[in-house]
Amino acid sequence: MRVRNLLLIVVFSLVGITTNGQTLFPNPGKVFNDEVVPKVYIEIDPGDFSEMINTLENEDPFPATFIFDNGNDRDTVENIGLRLRGNTSLDAAKKSFKISFNAFEAGKKYKGLEKMNINGEHNDPSVIRSKISWDLCRQAGIPSSRSNHVELYINEDYFGLYINVEHIDEEFVQLRFGDEIGNLYKCTWPATLEYLGSNPDNYKFENNGRRAYELKTNTAEDNYSDIANFIDVLNNTSNAELSCELEKIFDVQNYLKIIAFDVLTANWDGPIFNKNNFYLYNNPQDGKIHYIPYDVDNSYGIRWFGEWTDRNIYSWSPSGEPRPIYTKIMANDQYRAQYTYYVEQFLDLYFNEDGFFDHIDELKNLIEGSITNDIYYPQDYGFTPSDFQNSYVQGLDVFHVPHGLKEYISLRHTSASNQIESTNEAPIITNIQQEFGNANQDIFISAKIENDGNLTATVDYNFDGQDGQAVLFDDGLHNDQNAGDDIYGGTIPATDQAGILTYFISAIDDEMNSNRFPYCENIAIELFENSTPLYINELQSNNESTIVDEAGEFDDWLELYNAGNQALNLSDFFLSDNLGNLSKWQLPVETIDPGTFLLIWADDDLDQGIFHTNFKLNANGETLTLSNSSGDIIDQVSYSGQSNDEATGRLPNGTGIMQPVSPTPGASNVPLTAIEELIIPDFKIAPNPFSEILSISSEIEIIEIRLFNLLGQEVFNSKEFGTQINLHLAKLNAGIYLLQMKFEGGVIGTERVLKVKRF
Repeated sequence: MRVRNLLLIVVFSLVGITTNGQTLFPNPGKVFNDEVVPKVYIEIDPGDFSEMINTLENEDPFPATFIFDNGNDRDTVENIGLRLRGNTSLDAAKKSFKISFNAFEAGKKYKGLEKMNINGEHNDPSVIRSKISWDLCRQAGIPSSRSNHVELYINEDYFGLYINVEHIDEEFVQLRFGDEIGNLYKCTWPATLEYLGSNPDNYKFENNGRRAYELKTNTAEDNYSDIANFIDVLNNTSNAELSCELEKIFDVQNYLKIIAFDVLTANWDGPIFNKNNFYLYNNPQDGKIHYIPYDVDNSYGIRWFGEWTDRNIYSWSPSGEPRPIYTKIMANDQYRAQYTYYVEQFLDLYFNEDGFFDHIDELKNLIEGSITNDIYYPQDYGFTPSDFQNSYVQGLDVFHVPHGLKEYISLRHTSASNQIESTNEAPIITNIQQEFGNANQDIFISAKIENDGNLTATVDYNFDGQDGQAVLFDDGLHNDQNAGDDIYGGTIPATDQAGILTYFISAIDDEMNSNRFPYCENIAIELFENSTPLYINELQSNNESTIVDEAGEFDDWLELYNAGNQALNLSDFFLSDNLGNLSKWQLPVETIDPGTFLLIWADDDLDQGIFHTNFKLNANGETLTLSNSSGDIIDQVSYSGQSNDEATGRLPNGTGIMQPVSPTPGASNVPLTAIEELIIPDFKIAPNPFSEILSISSEIEIIEIRLFNLLGQEVFNSKEFGTQINLHLAKLNAGIYLLQMKFEGGVIGTERVLKVKRF
């Protein structure tokens, strides 16, 4: 008997949500897998490398070859760019490097990345401070870089243990916010965010030949009006109006978490203390500026001045210097109370000995073997392997490491706990997400609502002058995620006509503390009537074994569905993964019949056929659009990261919410199934390849047979019962097909078969 794995279909009530945003936390993927220490090999002309080191070249890259080896797979990328990275760290004996895959070939990427930052961490004897900082951000829900440790080899010489930190660029913001078309600013010393006047050009001033607020996207336009307006509102709005005005243009709630993070970890090289090292992104999808942390290695007690273990958490910025992003927020009672809540949350859940020390020990055990032969590790401060071990628990005999890593966390936890103010904060409402605005569909709303008490939450809405209210639930059944996880969800009924719908979310706890978001204005959604009932119905961005294309490749795919009652000519429509370029790929001159499905291969391989796009799906999540030749978006979906063979689709087809589903390329969507290891009944298929008759025999009764072509379209269906079935398929075109057999009891087995011409 053959033993195989299969899916036993068990329906359960887990409903996901497609939003107008993205996951803040993409999967680590191969590049940032922190369960191993991959090896990065660089092959570069020795003369070029010598010139780079001697001239401290951190602007113009040199050509090189990149090899990534994680112990299981080994990838090679030719013609990449290598340069030094950093400013003050350029003089360090242990250099940091930037790898640019697109330095000499525009658009070139490795695993979706244009660049990699390989940081030497020469200040940190434990070599994990920045790594655990990024991990802490992820735990706390702060959008931040992925990271892991790697061993670096240049021309076969071991250069030591490094940290690989995700570069903040268009790819970064596309993954986190669903687009890459907004202004992204890299802010470095002296970026105080103080008001310099209403002229946007005032904020283009330079320091050491580089702008303090350096625009990294949309450089041709060079329009600084958004950051000038943000700085104006931050500095010049009265305390009474700050919540209303700042909330319109800045993601304040997320930044309150970042203040708590900076203050507890002593990230003094950021904007609050050292007016340095952060990014701002103006996200067109919500019209707000979002703060992104950057370069967090000077933390957890690493000091060049001052003492960080007991510094006051409410007056942490330097006295007498402008730091409005901290001082203005701390002066606002509402924001101060929310900040206090986040500090307590950090101390209780993340920043403590329980769990966090275990994570630190796991990382230490993973990397300590890489330190032994790292000849660059001792060259800056004389660190030894013994110092590496000791630095986790005690200070070292060097000025800037007065405390061990764990020692600092314990001391800071105690001092911060003693400084916490007593507050009775209102519920905190963040992360509002909604379904795309189709008037013919229900609008699914979710939000994270936090409070120490029991909450009642509602969404109040208005459409065409009529008010309505819907209850939000945290029970795992109403477009929230899991019961009791502080994610609340609910539904605004379909309006069935175009127009502007406005809404706000409110929450009240059992002590009658209440809050609403937005504070002063409502969220507005422009609803459209979809006169073209064509939908992005299902997609799979990490196809490992679900279905192959004509070339026998397991490529990404998406599925369109015609929910109307007439055939549609597809040539008037476009698919795109870029909100800045809606007409990225035009569909072919083909028709899709009513009530049918069409499989599109998103593999960036136009040569393989008319149903192959010029883009791939991102396994970490992104936004896809379906638009017409007039530039109107007729459907839009966003999805989060997918693991191998996971799929996201609409339930019901066309009009339903996008959620995890069982992969059914080219067929009607079915709810997500529970996977069990079962034994498929022994069956035989002969002959294979076949020309006219395909015979199937099984030890138990077959109750249904379906045959799909490589577009995912069902071409044959038989509900003939029996253990021996002959399929007469002479009229079927030659090609590769997926045969699906349903056995008695609901067990499903699949097999790939080849139809050949009769000679």
